[in-house]
Amino acid sequence: MTESTEQVAEKLGLFARVGLFYRQIVSELAKVVWPTRKQLSTYTAVVLVFVTFVIAVVSIFDLVITKLVFWVFG
Repeated sequence: MTESTEQVAEKLGLFARVGLFYRQIVSELAKVVWPTRKQLSTYTAVVLVFVTFVIAVVSIFDLVITKLVFWVFG
């Protein structure tokens, strides 16, 4: 915030500050570039595939370490 905005915010009452905050949120959300339905489904699929891959790698690593520990410590 600029210095003059901070000074104005200090002079405002509670409800005026809440209103200002709400207007600033709406203003920032208007600047957001929202993905299309196709982009969103593509991104979701990529995330799900990546998470599945990471789960598989961690599971295999866990299985190998478990077998190794049981082999070493019986």
